[in-house]
Amino acid sequence: MNISVVIPAHNEEKHIGKCLDSLINQEEKPYEIIVVDNNSTDDTAGVVKRYKGVILVSKKERGIIPTRNEGFDMAKGVVIARCDADTMVPKDWVKNIALDFERDESIVAVSMPVLFSDIKWANRLVILFYLYMFIPRIFMGHYPLVGPSMAVKKSSWEKIRKELCTNAKEVHEDIDISFHVKKLGKIYHDGKTIALSSGRRMRYHPWSFFGEYAIRFFKMLRTH
Repeated sequence: MNISVVIPAHNEEKHIGKCLDSLINQEEKPYEIIVVDNNSTDDTAGVVKRYKGVILVSKKERGIIPTRNEGFDMAKGVVIARCDADTMVPKDWVKNIALDFERDESIVAVSMPVLFSDIKWANRLVILFYLYMFIPRIFMGHYPLVGPSMAVKKSSWEKIRKELCTNAKEVHEDIDISFHVKKLGKIYHDGKTIALSSGRRMRYHPWSFFGEYAIRFFKMLRTH
């Protein structure tokens, strides 16, 4: 199964090398790796250029949604896997994603848990992910897709592409995909494939992480 990996990036020179290393060293290699650089003012592009075969794209329009869309639209694989530039995925990430989709033809997307690699008390306790996702799981009926580690069929992406919300201040863009793609089939949760991502958002912007994110989710429930 051909799996494209898309990585949105903005000023990620300190992190993206480790992310790309984790993808280059996969047991089963991805079909392609696409990094979409969203107006970085640091050396993000320079770091990416050191990796042979990685596709680097520049997106001038600011924001995670247009950046994500650029990469997803150009992906050529049967499945689009996404991770964030500050995320490290396990060696069997690509292999497991392929196996997940092969379980059932009705599976249109795969969600996976994420731990925080740089917060000592949170980098091993996967239960923290499930506690944080408890409310979305209850109200949505399934675990939502999360940007640091997720995958969706390319054919499903093409069907929902024009339906997706474009205002990042009103939606969580990854959960927005979850709401729309769920209409096409099953979202499977792979609880064994755990990615490690930076916890800097929780550390430096706790209100945004614990407060604003929750408020935005309930607004999405009403609008979706």
